[in-house]
Amino acid sequence: MHKIYKQNLAEEANLRVLDIDEIKSVPNVPVSHPFVERLIGTVRREHLNQMIFWNERDLQNKLNEFKQYYNALRTHYSLDGQTPEEKAGDHPAEVISLDDYRWKDHCRGLFQTPIAA
Repeated sequence: MHKIYKQNLAEEANLRVLDIDEIKSVPNVPVSHPFVERLIGTVRREHLNQMIFWNERDLQNKLNEFKQYYNALRTHYSLDGQTPEEKAGDHPAEVISLDDYRWKDHCRGLFQTPIAA
């Protein structure tokens, strides 16, 4: 118990040095984790409620497809219409001609984005 107390003091000191406020959450209370609950709700509403998955591997593949779509292709209102990858500077925005394009399926046809033809 003494070792755990020292570890907690060290963690608190690190947070003070970095000027980070610790936010405690209540265990087993979903309302106290709003960001995680928002993510789970988004994945459920936009993807899992639209799909059937057959086993764990199929579910994992579909979740990976959605993660790729969500981070690289889906624009977010809270990010001023950018994707998370664009906001982080990892993925440059591609400009396509509106005269010559086609639709590309994502997440097994659940979502479509325009791409240069």
